[in-house]
Amino acid sequence: MSKFTKDNYFFGSVKVGERGQIVIPSKARKIFKIEPGDQLLVFGDINKGIGIIKATELKNFALKFFEAFEKESNNKLKKKKNKNGDN
Repeated sequence: MSKFTKDNYFFGSVKVGERGQIVIPSKARKIFKIEPGDQLLVFGDINKGIGIIKATELKNFALKFFEAFEKESNNKLKKKKNKNGDN
């Protein structure tokens, strides 16, 4: 494993097996807290490559996004009511 910056790592290379499987290096599993049975999402970009993220991380991001969206919508509704003189 090589550490490039505080948050960037190179974990080495892996070989794709006959069934298309790879083994995530143990250091990567430890740093990213990947445990047996965890669900991972695989994303791809033709120019940038493949990215893997734990499904729970994306779920947490989505929940925070929707909470912020709901809060913003509620703030706009309150401003509109105040502007119209509604209480």
